[in-house]
Amino acid sequence: MQAVSTELERPLPAARRMDPREFFTSEEWAGLAVRSSWRGLALVVHAWGVILLAGAAFVLWPNPLTFVLAVAVIGARQLGLAVLMHDAAHAALHRSLKVNDFVGEWLCGAPVGASLHRYRPYHLTHHRFAQQPEDPDLVLSAPFPITRTSLRRKIVRDLTGQTFWKQRIAPTLAALKTRKARGLTWGQVGRGLWDFWGPFAITNGIALAGLSLFGLGWAWFALWLLPMATWYPLVTRLRNIAEHACVSDNDDPLRHARTTRASLIERAFIAPYWVNYHVEHHMFMHLPCWRLARAHAILRAKGVGRRMETKPSYAAVLKLAAGKPERAAAPAAA
Repeated sequence: MQAVSTELERPLPAARRMDPREFFTSEEWAGLAVRSSWRGLALVVHAWGVILLAGAAFVLWPNPLTFVLAVAVIGARQLGLAVLMHDAAHAALHRSLKVNDFVGEWLCGAPVGASLHRYRPYHLTHHRFAQQPEDPDLVLSAPFPITRTSLRRKIVRDLTGQTFWKQRIAPTLAALKTRKARGLTWGQVGRGLWDFWGPFAITNGIALAGLSLFGLGWAWFALWLLPMATWYPLVTRLRNIAEHACVSDNDDPLRHARTTRASLIERAFIAPYWVNYHVEHHMFMHLPCWRLARAHAILRAKGVGRRMETKPSYAAVLKLAAGKPERAAAPAAA
């Protein structure tokens, strides 16, 4: 039998896990950790309800203001659906794993082009190795801080659809273009593309057909695809920056992620469904999202908040993340 390399035998530097008993009484933890059969489903209904109301507002009162608001609100709730799929990845959306996975896959992930079955192993690896070299999400936080100019370029790319094209469309075109070079048959390429696009095509095809029956087929493009190509990438980027960029200690579970206090407006347009409580999520990753604010309040009441990485707003996070000095201008030629 071939010997296993010592490199493969080397234990990876997993992030340190937190014991809830260090912070909560048995009664407090029982109240926090209990699963619900209706709260997660209610949040999914809420997300779709907000999306429909925002779209209806523009359909009933079409003007530039209601259009811009609809795009921003819908894009934020598309992130909200991804957040709820994230809860499903931790089996926190519903007590029944079958219901949890079905809702997470088909009502949350697939409509926005995500996949629970692909996301779960990737994301749990992130939790295991948070901010360590093996963390697959480290690439999202490692480049920061950056300059204000660089941040502005990223925001422009998000809002003009360039990020959407790079992340969604370009990989498909590359897969088709490099098929022969990689020695793949059309069947193999097709199966890969179906795994990536299939659930999205099914759910969005149903939505487009349903809207078209009422003469509103255009709304799928203007009030669903456009937010997904513009506002959704932007708020996803802001979420990624806030969660792990420029944290103060990559090895401390209370400081290798960040909790950002969010105003009502920020929760409506940037940070839905308590996604801003990221320290608490990394400390106790199986807590349902609707329990994170309560966990935060208990930790602050016990003085733990002083040890946690927090920021007072998303503006404060962006100021920190864009704190790298601009490169000095070259001296003029003599």
